[in-house]
Amino acid sequence: MYLPDLFHEQDFETIAALIDAHPLAALTRIVNGAIVADHIPFLFDAKANVLRAHVARANPLWRDFDPASEALAIFTGLDHYVTPSWYATKRETGKVVPTWNYEAVHVYGRLRAIDDPKWIRTLLRDLTARHEAARPAPWALEDAPDDFIDAMLKAIVGIELSITRIEAKRKLSQNRNAADRAGVIAGLEAEGGETAERMAKAMAALDTKA
Repeated sequence: MYLPDLFHEQDFETIAALIDAHPLAALTRIVNGAIVADHIPFLFDAKANVLRAHVARANPLWRDFDPASEALAIFTGLDHYVTPSWYATKRETGKVVPTWNYEAVHVYGRLRAIDDPKWIRTLLRDLTARHEAARPAPWALEDAPDDFIDAMLKAIVGIELSITRIEAKRKLSQNRNAADRAGVIAGLEAEGGETAERMAKAMAALDTKA
């Protein structure tokens, strides 16, 4: 990933929060000389430095990877088009062009398959707890009949990515002057909608941190 210093995110808590908020990753690997990708929701265990997930037993992923080669999980966070019309510089010189603001995390590591019902059951409990926590009546694994869950467990296989390195990028108009950044934030807020509003808040928080 092209990673200028200005956009290079190195704060671990920020990176972990981004993965937690956007857990669906494109897991890419080389199979027989071709690039293959699967879209999988991961759980990031920062203490163990691994990503955990499961796939359908019918998915060849858990059999066809090379354990000696790195795989890459790509997480994408917020993204939004930025019109040059929002820049103060447009009114001053006109020397502006459109761009796109976005967040991305690339997690590299080595895969292993885990065909262990106990391990997978624990993973399912953890995943469910993470994604059901904010609901008024959270669903739990125990809400389904035991025999049904046992049958489901036989249909999936666990995977774990042991992390070797992480690259994170947050391109949030850090290359623009303060007036242009303020203009982008105001423009996003005026445009409205959840995506625009969240991008505006992320940019404003970055300004506050700076």
